[in-house]
Amino acid sequence: MIKTNCTVEYIENWLKLNLTEERFEHSLGTAECARELAKRYNLDEDKAYFTGLIHDCAKCLPKDETIQILKKLNLVEGEFCNYKTHHAPVGAYIAKKEFGVEDDEILSAIRWHTLGKVNMTMFEKIIFLADKIETRTRPCECSNLVKIFDEENGLNKALLICYKRTIESLLERNLGICKITIDIYNSLLEELNR
Repeated sequence: MIKTNCTVEYIENWLKLNLTEERFEHSLGTAECARELAKRYNLDEDKAYFTGLIHDCAKCLPKDETIQILKKLNLVEGEFCNYKTHHAPVGAYIAKKEFGVEDDEILSAIRWHTLGKVNMTMFEKIIFLADKIETRTRPCECSNLVKIFDEENGLNKALLICYKRTIESLLERNLGICKITIDIYNSLLEELNR
């Protein structure tokens, strides 16, 4: 059972009020995918579903509100790198303050679902990947990754592919690449080449 001071109904209503329709649909897709990945890797399916559901709770907040909350947080170098990733640490903050979530694993998975970090836990990895491969709003995004999960080190192979695509996309758009992203890519590459 997830420890929170809110009902699932309250959280779903809050999300419907604070997210766009497409973002809410994406949250449902991420929750469903996270549950499937948790089942595959023998992790808590309800916890994964719940985390996937609320992972983007801060995605549609006004920019000034997001920045106000960011100033309250102890961010690590690189978390300010791209405004598109700011909703992740802010989402962890909202999960704690608005929904009463106290589970550190849930809060960490929300915080790192955009950038990721070196040495992510299995739970953090499945939330990160569920966000990328859910099929409600991203049907073609990474559909070939599902086959990779059955391979040895499949989770890390799928992560490496996601990071490679992210880096390629940033290069194509002539955007900066966070040091965190490079460190994660190199770490995954090194781990898979052992």
